Amino acid sequence: MLGAILTQNTAWTNVERALSQLRAEIPLRPESVLALAEPVLAELIRPSGYFNVKARRLRSFCEALLEAGGEVALAALPTDQLRHWLLAINGIGPETADDILLYAFERPVFVVDAYTRRLFGRLGLIVGDEGYEDIRQQVEAALGPDVACFNEYHALIVRHAKEVCRARKPGCEVCLLSQGCQQREDGSQRL
Repeated sequence: MLGAILTQNTAWTNVERALSQLRAEIPLRPESVLALAEPVLAELIRPSGYFNVKARRLRSFCEALLEAGGEVALAALPTDQLRHWLLAINGIGPETADDILLYAFERPVFVVDAYTRRLFGRLGLIVGDEGYEDIRQQVEAALGPDVACFNEYHALIVRHAKEVCRARKPGCEVCLLSQGCQQREDGSQRL
């Protein structure tokens, strides 16, 4: 859950460094995070970027988590209620909430990120200006409520977007999806 907050606007490798530094100082528990002075917390998570803002967000999240009765109490909530609870926390938007729902609470919620938008846009599956919820609901309807499937599908999208369907220099010549790709067909950079 902490990683989902730290990964906002940064690469996962930076989050791993931040979590390693944090883990070296404290157990990754809400009480431990809240026991740190905010400047100390910010310095520990510095590799994740925007560390002062993220320190406040981590603290807000940990406070809300404890007030709600902890992970066990939240795990008992239906997915829609849990998502609503997450979205009410300062600094948690739809992508972060869905990241927490899928990976921490193992709920069948698809995470729409920049990689998903890029790949789907280039394949012509979206125009590019669709809202987060529209894309999420379309994927969920197409795949059915399957946590393992959403987890794997999202991981494959991320891998493909990082290794082949890159933002600046897409590797269209080695792309397995190139036959249906509008990027390759018209040669333009979409999304």
